[in-house]
Amino acid sequence: MLSAIFVDRPRLAIVIALVTTIAGLVSLLVIPIAQYPDIVPPQVQVTTTYPGANSSVVETSVAQAIEAQVVGVDKMIYMKSVSGDDGSYTLLCSFELGTDPDINTVNVNNRIQIALPSLPEEVKRQGITVKKKSSALLGVVAVYSPKGTYNPLFLSNYVTINLLDQIKSTPGVGDAVLWGPQDYAMRAWVKTDALTGLNLTTGDIINAIQSQNVQAAVGRIGARPISNDQQLQLNVQTKGRLTSPEEFEKIVIRTNPDGSVLRLGDVARLELGAANLDRETRFNSGPAAAIAIYQTPGANALKTLQAVKDKLAQLQTRFPDDLAWKVTYDPTVFVTDTIHEVQKTLIEAFVLVVLVVYLFLGSVRATLIPTLAVPVSLIGAFILLNAIGYSANTVSLLAIVLAIGIVVDDAIVVVENVERVMEEYPELSPAEATKRAMAEITAPIIAITLVLLSVFVPVAFIPGISGELFRQFAVTVAVSMFLSAINALTLSPALCGVLLRPHHGPRRGLIGIVMRSIDRVRDAYGDVVAHIVRFSFIGIVMVAISAAGTVALLRVTPTGFLPEDDQGAFFVVIQLPGGASVARTLDVVGQAEQVLKKEETIADYTSVVGLNFIDNYSQPNAAFIVVTLKPFEERKGADLGVNGILARLGPQFRQIGGGTVLPLKPPPIIGLGTGGGFTYVLEDLRGGDA
Repeated sequence: MLSAIFVDRPRLAIVIALVTTIAGLVSLLVIPIAQYPDIVPPQVQVTTTYPGANSSVVETSVAQAIEAQVVGVDKMIYMKSVSGDDGSYTLLCSFELGTDPDINTVNVNNRIQIALPSLPEEVKRQGITVKKKSSALLGVVAVYSPKGTYNPLFLSNYVTINLLDQIKSTPGVGDAVLWGPQDYAMRAWVKTDALTGLNLTTGDIINAIQSQNVQAAVGRIGARPISNDQQLQLNVQTKGRLTSPEEFEKIVIRTNPDGSVLRLGDVARLELGAANLDRETRFNSGPAAAIAIYQTPGANALKTLQAVKDKLAQLQTRFPDDLAWKVTYDPTVFVTDTIHEVQKTLIEAFVLVVLVVYLFLGSVRATLIPTLAVPVSLIGAFILLNAIGYSANTVSLLAIVLAIGIVVDDAIVVVENVERVMEEYPELSPAEATKRAMAEITAPIIAITLVLLSVFVPVAFIPGISGELFRQFAVTVAVSMFLSAINALTLSPALCGVLLRPHHGPRRGLIGIVMRSIDRVRDAYGDVVAHIVRFSFIGIVMVAISAAGTVALLRVTPTGFLPEDDQGAFFVVIQLPGGASVARTLDVVGQAEQVLKKEETIADYTSVVGLNFIDNYSQPNAAFIVVTLKPFEERKGADLGVNGILARLGPQFRQIGGGTVLPLKPPPIIGLGTGGGFTYVLEDLRGGDA
């Protein structure tokens, strides 16, 4: 018999349990931590630009050519494209769960190369970017000037030059982008009346700049082939690309017959400014550079964002005066608080189980056995979770909470049966009594484990995104039960043989009262069952009533994908009528910011003007605000939660004229959508104009 081996060699069982526990603890230290399992489909993003084209031209000349080739790529479930009036084009391809993002990127890029010859030359010159993308927004960092020393142009370029690459190189960061980039560019304000009088066009100005703002390859002096008596060899360096307004002003536009020279400074005003002013970002109504940080699929969100904070704290030592940074959107705070609450529930459940076991067994020695055996099964479950790429999240931890009540039964069954044998056969030693007891219950333990596995294992095969959530739950419970059965056949018998001692006489004191009460309840229950067995129809009626009640409750219970919790933040989406300028949008954003200032529960808000929040493309009549609430400790009442806040702010936003202002809660799962609720797409299958 298997158990007899470990009863005679308890050290072997203890070593196996210790190895399992240590391996589980190591896995627990390295396993990724997340709010939910990774159920966001892998995505590949294709971007390009058609300068000067509107959305209709981009759709017909770029989108159709690319999508005709990309459609049907291996393992792709759907694709979505956005053609902007600024000439931008973005295609987002979503793939099946579990596919390799790198392979998906290669497959999409191969299709893009096929479509490349049919694209306009202007698009080819701009280039097409194909890269894997994570839609999981890990955080938002605002770089701002507290005293207003620096303008948005300086802030944007300082971030681009000094911070952006450092953040992108942080392990776990999939991408980091500026929501309102204002890269340095030389702007020429052309005097059109002067051009007309000189018989020139803007094309002549562009050609002059392109031909003279170049890095010329001049050559070398003294390089071979030359005679061997040459003693020196020099590389000739010339003035390269121009960098200052004064240098651009000296560009020659035309040489007149009389020998005079017309320069760019004569017909234009030169200044160093932003290449694009279609977007603007603000932090608490002041200028700022907002960095959106996206997570690499499968990365540890908590460690990644903490690494970004450490990197920024290190770079802050090089900041100029009056320059600061702040994480204005941190979803890991909610994840940390959620995991902490689940961990607290886990500890409370374990303590309650130990107390209940002590009350029912009535012995400290007997209680010690399940107390030692249960953690081995629970901690050991993380070995498999880490090995197959799962994370420690609310689903797996709640499965552990449920598993506590299941796995403790195996140890209790062993202890109770051993104590029964010791009472019936007092002449047996604890080791011999354990062997006799295990001979009686080994088969039932295996049978119970198989029955429970038959309940939970099929849950792991539910398809789709919902099935992915249930899969990790089922795997966690199934592995815990399997390890519990192993412990019941190895560790628990070994501990029984070492720890248990025969009882002499009836129980006394409080434990005696509790034990006698339990016996009376047991006897009463037995009498009730004995009467019900005589009238089988009573049991059938009770089962039918229970089934009918269950079905009735299922029909009236509200359904949903996942509950929408207070994540400590929310979004405000702003949309103006078509054709509205950035200035008009900025005015509506200012009104929304004034509403947010009056709400005491709000800590910070970051505004982005000129960017469509839903589809993530430049749009002058769109904007959004990322609002961060004060810590949960400072918001205890229901009216201070996110639902109460949105209920107060909604009517105030609706009073803002000039555009639609709509508050949204974050999505239940980071990366699965841009906001709470649902999204639908209306597709015109007739091919009409939008």
